[in-house]
Amino acid sequence: MGVTKTDLFTEQQNELAKVSKVLGHPARIAILQHLIQANSCINGDLVQEIGLAQATISQHLRELKEIGIIKGSIEGVSVNYCIDPIRWAEVQNLFQGLFEGFPKVPGCC
Repeated sequence: MGVTKTDLFTEQQNELAKVSKVLGHPARIAILQHLIQANSCINGDLVQEIGLAQATISQHLRELKEIGIIKGSIEGVSVNYCIDPIRWAEVQNLFQGLFEGFPKVPGCC
């Protein structure tokens, strides 16, 4: 009754679902795209770039940080964020494994 039975699924399935949930918000995608383009940035820059409130940006950054896609280093009173290249590759492999499972030859259900 409302309890997720994650033990019924593989570790990879659970991890892919967790990452997908975090990536399922357009603001987080915009943050990642900005970090990819800029290589790193400070939280305040994201507020200006994306146009959301500071608290909202911080919440989205926290979600991305919890799954390890981004990391931050403190610089004075600001936090400088960047993409963690090792975790980024792991996430890429998760999705690649899912998409590669589909047959290359078009077929019908």
